[in-house]
Amino acid sequence: MRITCVHQGFELYGSDRCFIETVRTIRAAHPAAQIDVVLPRSGPIVAALEPYASTIVIAPLWILRRKNLARLATLGLIALPIAVVRALRRLRASDLVYINTTVVADYLLAARLAPGRSIVHVHEIPEGAVLKVLRGLIRWSGANVVFNSRATERAYAMPPGTIARVVYNGIAGPAEPNHSAYDGSRPLRVLMLGRISRIKGQDVLVEALASLPETVRRQIALRIVGSAFEDEARERALLNRISEAGLTAQVTLEPFVADPAALYRWADVVTMPSQRPESLGRVAIEAMSYGVPPLVTAVGGLPEVVEAGKTGWIVPPGGPEPIAALLAELVVHPAHWRDFGRAARARYESLFSEASAAEGIVAMVRTTLHPPQGTDPSRIAKASARPGT
Repeated sequence: MRITCVHQGFELYGSDRCFIETVRTIRAAHPAAQIDVVLPRSGPIVAALEPYASTIVIAPLWILRRKNLARLATLGLIALPIAVVRALRRLRASDLVYINTTVVADYLLAARLAPGRSIVHVHEIPEGAVLKVLRGLIRWSGANVVFNSRATERAYAMPPGTIARVVYNGIAGPAEPNHSAYDGSRPLRVLMLGRISRIKGQDVLVEALASLPETVRRQIALRIVGSAFEDEARERALLNRISEAGLTAQVTLEPFVADPAALYRWADVVTMPSQRPESLGRVAIEAMSYGVPPLVTAVGGLPEVVEAGKTGWIVPPGGPEPIAALLAELVVHPAHWRDFGRAARARYESLFSEASAAEGIVAMVRTTLHPPQGTDPSRIAKASARPGT
């Protein structure tokens, strides 16, 4: 059996780690298979994939990225037919092709010409015209679909006849969660981890801290960890704003790290102040696996991760005020959320463990490899499955 797994990235951010976990799951389910991994570039992800991949192929992919849309719509169109032919050859040589995220356009276009052997894993909720384009690509492909949340499933609204399944991202959490609890005797340790972008809301978080009274602000230590994708100007602007707001004593801006374990061990609270829809929120799940309650905004799939008032907090997006008010509350009344960490770990174990996700992925792989007899493999009735199964 030959299985091909295609990914648009080469780093170790959330979608990259999800891809690694899926390849590991497929390898465990099919230990004798030839598993070829296709990446657009070599990078940190390669070493993490080597134990599970038979071969790792670095090859050009036709990837839809927002910042490159103008080039893709002009010169990029010349390369598209060649990219589709290259993808089609690999599809036809494979029993199964797993396509991670909707932006790998060449493989989704080619999937239509090799029906019944592709799975696309949807991790993003774009908006406007981009959503229409990606929704159209998935429909055209005829691929089976894994959505990482109910919010993602609703956004794409696949038609009847598509086999689709919601599988929450599974996280390989630590054996033991954090046991220390914040009691107000030291600054509250707040962590924000993720790529620096307009979507993630680092700027909103900085403004929230800047708006607090100085007496409260001094009781908070914030670490923003991550880098902007090929956008140094955005990183400089964020660093300048921290300095202008007089927050250099409270806020540190640190580069991306491949292993965030020490960061989660340090944190009392992890925040995702996203201002555009997050399809799920891997960082919030990882935080809960360490027994750290997340503070998130009510966008996309984030409310599916956090149980407000029990395992963390959910605030409305749109500005710094709700975040600022909640941070002040956490500093002043630590006893009110003393048990949130234990509850967060329990929620992780019940919904977001690696085993739960593996079960759902393996079920979709099995359905794709062995569709019900008498059915057209490109048009199968939509699966009814609860998240993680």
